[in-house]
Amino acid sequence: MDYKSTTKKSKTPSGGWSDPWKHEDYWAMWLGLTIVLLAIVLWSNGNNFMSWIVLKIPNYSDYGTALSFVSSHKSTLLILYLFFLSLFSIAVKALTGEVKRFFVGFTFLFLLSVLVSIWGSWDVMKLYNVETPLLALVVGLVISNLFKIPAWLSSALQTQFYIKLGIVLMGASLPFTLIVKAGTTAFAQATIIALATFLTIYWTGTKLLSLDKRFAATLAAGGSICGVSASIAVGGTVKANKQHVSIAISLVILWSIVMIFILPFAIKVLQIPPGPAGAWIGTSMFADAPGMAAAAAINEQAIKTFTLMKVVGRDMFIGIWCFILAFTSVTRWDNRYGTTKPNASDVWIRFPKFVIGFLIASIIITFLAAAPNFVSAKALDNRIINPIIEIRNWAFIFTFLSIGLTSRLKELASVGWKPFAAFTAGVLVNLPLGYLLSVLIMGNYWITVK
Repeated sequence: MDYKSTTKKSKTPSGGWSDPWKHEDYWAMWLGLTIVLLAIVLWSNGNNFMSWIVLKIPNYSDYGTALSFVSSHKSTLLILYLFFLSLFSIAVKALTGEVKRFFVGFTFLFLLSVLVSIWGSWDVMKLYNVETPLLALVVGLVISNLFKIPAWLSSALQTQFYIKLGIVLMGASLPFTLIVKAGTTAFAQATIIALATFLTIYWTGTKLLSLDKRFAATLAAGGSICGVSASIAVGGTVKANKQHVSIAISLVILWSIVMIFILPFAIKVLQIPPGPAGAWIGTSMFADAPGMAAAAAINEQAIKTFTLMKVVGRDMFIGIWCFILAFTSVTRWDNRYGTTKPNASDVWIRFPKFVIGFLIASIIITFLAAAPNFVSAKALDNRIINPIIEIRNWAFIFTFLSIGLTSRLKELASVGWKPFAAFTAGVLVNLPLGYLLSVLIMGNYWITVK
């Protein structure tokens, strides 16, 4: 298969201020910030609505306990369903207009998400470190590979919208104060990892395998920054072919699943302490959910160091890389399609707007945390941040179900040897370099992070 792009690019990119109602980036940003502000406003007025609707199914050892819990919280689930449906329908109305079909499809998706959440809370799943988002991916893959997905369900599988919304909400759980506490070590390590992995995949893809530059950049972003969301964000930023974005996502999923088993096993064999172990997972895992599953297999300290490295350290690079690649795409790659040089507004047009929502959400929470007279730290966590995190978790479940339901194993196996080889080259650099930095060079630092 030839992976060089043959589609002629438009000389005038779209997506500026003229049509913000037609792009999911804007809707992810608006709805994400709406949820953040709603949580703050409701709390400030003494309303616990947000805390009430974010149902979290407790761990159980027998299904009777789980079914009893769900049965006693039917009204909560109904309100949560209506909450998501009302917000998403507004965006769907503007984006596609297929509200009726989305209503039917999302109803099925939500019910399936509840079922997956129940399964994910089962002690057996916890024993084998199968976290709910990963389970959602597996369930989606099983369904899509056994049955043909109907059109009414396809309309609700808005993978890019759900993941972008989740990223905006992620900002609310990552205030700048937490980033500062991570110190220069996390950023230094994240920078080394991101640069080394990105350049390895990009150079291998373009120089050795003759892949299209946009395709190689999309693959490199997925392997070096934050997996699926980076592939989507950078792929959209550089105007990569949709098929190429899908291939990048498939490779991220494939290697993430492999790493879930490889990393904990290697950590156990090498007897790596939890702090450095979590940091190594954070440098070598391609997606947040599978990485969290691998870190949870160790202990809480590993989860914290994983979060500092992967979520705070590497995921934050998505905005920087999107900006750099948007500028590169406009000023260098697009020159062959016209003699007019792009202006500064082209970079803004290509920039993913949901990243701005992520930063705004982080800033809002930072200001709240810095105003102890307005809200206590305990109230901020329990009444505002934790409900937002739970809503974000639901968005991630929708995301991974959508990925699974839109992916077929035949397609995952047919991505072609060239993109697979380019991505694997990044893995072969990322894995040992992550070990070197996390355990041998910076291990003494990560051990102290509690």
